[in-house]
Amino acid sequence: MNAKLEAFINSIMQAATLADLEQTILNLRELYDVEHLIYHSVNSTNQQYAVLTYKDEWVERYLEQDYARVDPVVLGCYTRFHPVDWKQLDWSGKASRNFLGEAIDEGVGNQGLSVPIRGPNGQFALFTVNHRADDVEWQKYSEKNMQDLILVAHFINQKALELERGSDELPSASLSPRETDALTLLALGMNRAQAAENLSISEHTLRVYIESARFKLGASNTTHAVARALVKGLLVV
Repeated sequence: MNAKLEAFINSIMQAATLADLEQTILNLRELYDVEHLIYHSVNSTNQQYAVLTYKDEWVERYLEQDYARVDPVVLGCYTRFHPVDWKQLDWSGKASRNFLGEAIDEGVGNQGLSVPIRGPNGQFALFTVNHRADDVEWQKYSEKNMQDLILVAHFINQKALELERGSDELPSASLSPRETDALTLLALGMNRAQAAENLSISEHTLRVYIESARFKLGASNTTHAVARALVKGLLVV
């Protein structure tokens, strides 16, 4: 784990209130050099928590016009489990194009990366970074920062759940030594082939350990499993 990411995760873990967490999230804007970022969560009791850097006028306009019903980011991410580059979404409809034009006029960047998160008991959250850049610049940025931002998204979400009333908490999971080893090596930045070689096992066997750990942790994917395990103190990296 690089020093920048480790320092930010430590600041998330130290947040004692949702207000603390909000300031920590806002610091991410400068840390990862993005123009805007958004974290929005709706938990199992329909309580909402949001932190975002868009202009108040645009937020009010968005809510007033109920743009969530035509926003391709919201509609696309609600049916996906993996990070979504905005270029992958369908902006072909007239309503979508008009919405995008208005958003850009209000200072929203033309590039974006959104991480959909599905927590316990039906909780859903969306973490987005947004920037003005051409396609080549944005591709380089995404390739460099994608894994960091996915981990950050899940750490933020887990901390937000912990700071709420607790209704979304899951029982602590217990991982086997091999499951712990597998996730630890992934958390250290190894790919699956490197982790399997380090443990002297096949990639197929490694996949079994990872999937077992993912199931125990209630994670939607491997990166989510690593984040949950780190949050719960099950890994030492």
